[in-house]
Amino acid sequence: MKYWLIKSEGDCYSIGDLKRDKRTAWTGIRNFTARNFMRDGMKKGDLILFYHSNGTPAAPTGVYGVAKVMSAAHIDETALDPKDEHYDPTAAKYAQEGKEPMWMCVDVGFVAAFAHPVLLEAMKRDSKLAAMLVLQRGQRLSVMPVAGHHFRRVLELST
Repeated sequence: MKYWLIKSEGDCYSIGDLKRDKRTAWTGIRNFTARNFMRDGMKKGDLILFYHSNGTPAAPTGVYGVAKVMSAAHIDETALDPKDEHYDPTAAKYAQEGKEPMWMCVDVGFVAAFAHPVLLEAMKRDSKLAAMLVLQRGQRLSVMPVAGHHFRRVLELST
């Protein structure tokens, strides 16, 4: 099993939204590295830290819960829909030409919401998380791997 972190703006799609929906396709990712993590790395059953980015005073930035990869990677249909905010005309052209999909996604399912979110500031202060990718300067990926010991440490901090 591998571990991952996915980011979403809490006011766009939160852990509460995933709890309500139970499962969703993780669409709209338009970064090739993040896409490759979903396409080549994520496997059904892998666990995910659900991170709210762009925090507010009412909901600061941090990890708010756990999700699970529910499917193998599949085409991100939002890239092909001109009415969707994540439409990509180049991806649509590739699809029309029968080329491999440019953008992929996985389905994620709700596992748990934390009673006490693990806020970014607390993560930065924890020496056991110092090497965690999300804490590295300039790290902006919306999908990234997480070491097993970092995943377990975040779970410990959530209790």
